[in-house]
Amino acid sequence: MQLRELAFFTDDVPALAKWWSTILGQSPDYSSDGITTFDLSGVTILIHKTYVPEDGDPPCEDHVAFSVDDIDTSVALLAENGIESVVPPRDYPWGRSAYLRDTAQHLIELQQSDE
Repeated sequence: MQLRELAFFTDDVPALAKWWSTILGQSPDYSSDGITTFDLSGVTILIHKTYVPEDGDPPCEDHVAFSVDDIDTSVALLAENGIESVVPPRDYPWGRSAYLRDTAQHLIELQQSDE
């Protein structure tokens, strides 16, 4: 398991992107109307426009994402240890992800990339 992404949701992507650009001392690696990303040696800071999730959408809240080799095996092993996913493994444009919560209710994403 490896740290992959820190995701932050906001109503004002340009303002938050500017703040992160100043803090990091670098320009975004990607920017569109609703998403800006910064690559930090393999860890992505993702700034995403807040939205109302529809059925099948990933949760729209700040979270930490970790990459795993096999999402289904990882989720099954966690379930054996009493850690249930709040969103089971699903296919998304970036790969396959599942979401769970830690004991303080922080959202955690497990991500299996198609790469």
